[in-house]
Amino acid sequence: MMPARYSVPAQWHRTTTEVKRSRFITTVANTAEREHSRAFIRQVQQEFSNANHNCWACVIGAPGCTLQAGMSDDGEPHGAAGKPMLTTLLHTDIGDITVVVSRYFGGIRLGKGGMVRAYTAAVLNNLETLPRREKISYQQLRIELHYPLLEPIHQLISSYEAQILHCDYAGSIQMTLLVPRENCARFCKQITHISAGSISVEVDKQTT
Repeated sequence: MMPARYSVPAQWHRTTTEVKRSRFITTVANTAEREHSRAFIRQVQQEFSNANHNCWACVIGAPGCTLQAGMSDDGEPHGAAGKPMLTTLLHTDIGDITVVVSRYFGGIRLGKGGMVRAYTAAVLNNLETLPRREKISYQQLRIELHYPLLEPIHQLISSYEAQILHCDYAGSIQMTLLVPRENCARFCKQITHISAGSISVEVDKQTT
């Protein structure tokens, strides 16, 4: 099951690593969908179109998820670039991440083992200083309540890190909420408790 919250890149982040005169320019971005990843890769490839290689790897989804993982050696010996880059990403606690390493050859051959170490180091050096933020998975709920329960519900919303998407004040109050998925069951239980079952709760299939 996908975790309810995990770390993702907060912004584009770029570092440069030099190994035996070869420059490895590493660029990382937050990519929550595969199309976002493809667009980011194309953008970096265009920016460094004169590089000898623009190798990449991506993990779309939670940390360690391989369902939408991908990689490319972009002309480097098979398994010398994309695979070690992807392996490095899969062993971090970061999800929704794509990395492109643009290599400018410095004239000294590294050998396949040397390239594996160089591409691994290029990614690790970037991740050491990568700004991160927390991604939270939300469940959408709709509740209907009467006015005397409004204040207790507002307190619950604050306590469980929920957000109000929409509120309609008519004969009764109808709210559409986003609740962190990890808090949803306890939130619903507390609603039932404080209202003695008088508040109706509808759980949408939709999550964000």
